[in-house]
Amino acid sequence: MTMIADILLAAGALGAAFYCMVLSRRLRRFNDLEKGMGGAIAVLSAQVDDMTRALEGARGTAQSTSQSLGDLTGRAEEVAQRLELLVASLHDLPVSAPAAPTPQAEPQAATFRRSAATKEPPLILRRRREVAG
Repeated sequence: MTMIADILLAAGALGAAFYCMVLSRRLRRFNDLEKGMGGAIAVLSAQVDDMTRALEGARGTAQSTSQSLGDLTGRAEEVAQRLELLVASLHDLPVSAPAAPTPQAEPQAATFRRSAATKEPPLILRRRREVAG
């Protein structure tokens, strides 16, 4: 009876040793840096580092762009206010009849004229024609 127990005990020890060997091989393949999960984890870790750096760069660029856009918007609002004042001051100019074009060598700049056809005269931009002489 003791001999059967010893044989069963030895068989169990051999089975446990074989099982440990199989698990060891699987764990070694799992942690292999080239083909297994170890390599995948290393690659993912490197990608996370790269993405973190790219995100920080994008965040800095977005902040500077936002600041620049805010400055430009402020300047545009100031210019729009000045243009509104200039256009409002043009309504105070008297309505004049169009003058006959005179021959000149240089083209004249665009002028603003009022239209006398309506009660609220809109501003009309007309370019004077160049007369070849």
